[in-house]
Amino acid sequence: MKKKLLVLLLMVVPMLTFAQEKGLDQKIDAAFKPVSDFFSNLIFFTIPIAGIDVPFVLLLLVGSALFFTIYFKFPNIFHFKTAINVVRGKYDELDQHEAGDPALAIGGDIKGTIKDESTEGEVTHFQALATAVSGTVGNGNIAGVALAIALGGPGATFWMVVCGFLGMSTKFVECTLGVQYRDVGEDGTVYGGPMYYISKGLKERGFKTFGKIVAIIFAIFCIGGSFGGGNAAQSNQATVVLKELMGLESSGAGFWIGVVMAVVVGVIIIGGIKRIASVTEKVVPFMAVLYLLACLYILGANFSLIDDAFSLIFREAFNPTAIGVGGVIGVLLVGFKRAAFSNEAGAGSASIAHSAVKTKYSASEGLVALLEPFIDTVVICTMTALVIIIFNFGGDASGATIFQYGGDGAGAVLIDGVSYEGAGITSKAFAEYIPYSNVFLTVAVVLFAVSTMISWSYYGLQSWKFLFGRGKAADMAYKLLFLLFVIIGASASMNSIWAFSDAMIFAMVFPNMVGLYFLFPVVKKQLKRYTDAIKESHA
Repeated sequence: MKKKLLVLLLMVVPMLTFAQEKGLDQKIDAAFKPVSDFFSNLIFFTIPIAGIDVPFVLLLLVGSALFFTIYFKFPNIFHFKTAINVVRGKYDELDQHEAGDPALAIGGDIKGTIKDESTEGEVTHFQALATAVSGTVGNGNIAGVALAIALGGPGATFWMVVCGFLGMSTKFVECTLGVQYRDVGEDGTVYGGPMYYISKGLKERGFKTFGKIVAIIFAIFCIGGSFGGGNAAQSNQATVVLKELMGLESSGAGFWIGVVMAVVVGVIIIGGIKRIASVTEKVVPFMAVLYLLACLYILGANFSLIDDAFSLIFREAFNPTAIGVGGVIGVLLVGFKRAAFSNEAGAGSASIAHSAVKTKYSASEGLVALLEPFIDTVVICTMTALVIIIFNFGGDASGATIFQYGGDGAGAVLIDGVSYEGAGITSKAFAEYIPYSNVFLTVAVVLFAVSTMISWSYYGLQSWKFLFGRGKAADMAYKLLFLLFVIIGASASMNSIWAFSDAMIFAMVFPNMVGLYFLFPVVKKQLKRYTDAIKESHA
């Protein structure tokens, strides 16, 4: 442990001298922007629809979510109660092996359980959910929602919820496959995720080479996603609120904040999935509940304006007035993009954490996973959106607003002559109703950021292991690169960081969907197997 921390400090020390230079944050941003622009243009290639250029990846994402929702007969509705029961442990007895008839045993194993032993796994259903939720419930909910409303107006909220609702089905599919095709090391460590179900699943279907290539592509993009959306975007928004709270104006302030966060995250991520799970199962529910209570307090204090806010959301979804949003298609794209970034349904990332669960029924964890987009997007994102919209009413819904929807076209809005962006907008809305809420929200943003970073470090590390092996030296190389991006994210501008982060997260969708479309019949079979087991045990 001490040696690893020493390596981390040796990596940071040379940067500290460089940090004294004037305009350091700007220099880092200038160096990073071309990289960000390149990947953004590459991933978000468009096709024209109704006169508007629509990114193909969004069509793929939403179209696939709709297909899975229909094919599996709306699991986001009809299996929602089952998912809740799995998390609360109602069906845990199904993961315990029956004594069985010794005469049917093969090598000490009861027939029919050899390939799906419940001893294979490291964390419980709840721990896996908490770890994965910590990777999705983060600054996408605080900063991402504010960015969506600033760009697309209130109507973006409606499309965020639609995307989240459909994304529940996609999460179910990919996380079922994550458990079904996971690898278990000799020491009992579980390795799973799209890179495994793509390579192993396609091999079963006679596409071994193709599956291996697609799995490698996914692993590369997942590492990029861990550096971007799961890291740099988080440290960026944490830095925004910290600088605002402390009144830091110096050009190198972001760098120094990034260094501190890198050291904190570096200490945590050395522990692996078990330590991450033990931390997140305590931190995530606490910060999510605290944040929701603050939202509920604000909404309760402005109860009479809630129906006006919902009316505006529905109206603006189909008749947007935000400047430069590009009509219905434009506001739809803003909502879908921010929702997909926030809950990551379709990117496949969460299946990496869910693969470590202790279960012998892969569909059980798929059902647990469908709760994530509901918690993340349908509940928390909607709460945040309502707070911001009601704040912008300025006390009544007569039509006057505090800031103009659409802003400067890049996500920033003017409030009392001061420019705010991302988490800064949400912070301003909270400050209107809760004394010292700037301190509370700063703490919340930092906690969300750190929890997201430690979860995504696990996702990226699993992909790194898939590419470069499971040695300690390879692990350390990844962790040092990951911590470097904590500093880059804190130093560069919001536009550059979020463009890069969006590109990396959405890049994962392409190879992941290859696996989902090849293997969704397997999911159907596993769902029937699990639901039949539930019926038999509760007959």
